[in-house]
Amino acid sequence: MKKIPEHGPCYVCGTTNPCGIGLTWYARDDGSIHTEFTLSERQQGPPGHAHGGASAAILDEGMGVAVWRAGFNVAVVDLEIRYRRPLPLNTKLTMEAHFTERDERRIYAAGEILLPDGTVAVRGRGVYVEAPHLFEDGRYRDLMDEGEG
Repeated sequence: MKKIPEHGPCYVCGTTNPCGIGLTWYARDDGSIHTEFTLSERQQGPPGHAHGGASAAILDEGMGVAVWRAGFNVAVVDLEIRYRRPLPLNTKLTMEAHFTERDERRIYAAGEILLPDGTVAVRGRGVYVEAPHLFEDGRYRDLMDEGEG
């Protein structure tokens, strides 16, 4: 896996946003995106569990990174989130996402957040459209030398 550079103020993966989640993305050779993370009381919804918006944001960004890595500068236009199990706080969780297909105008991705035992807790599907005018061109494409594994 190769570490993908973060980008400052992003709510999900930036390191300069004091309210952000601060995830680190890794790209696999097959193009999928991986991260391990632990949510805290800062992302709490129901007592002891993450707010659904936090998991939606993580999947949106992770799926978007997969699409960006596939070569498309995009913005989400439809996000479907299926909550299957609550996400416990202060527990190591895993997110996996991948680009799935492209048709004439839309680009699709899918992702999951997994509990420590591998159970799918949250599943997502995103529909994206190209929006290069919104972002810098090289975002998520240049891999850092460190983090190769």
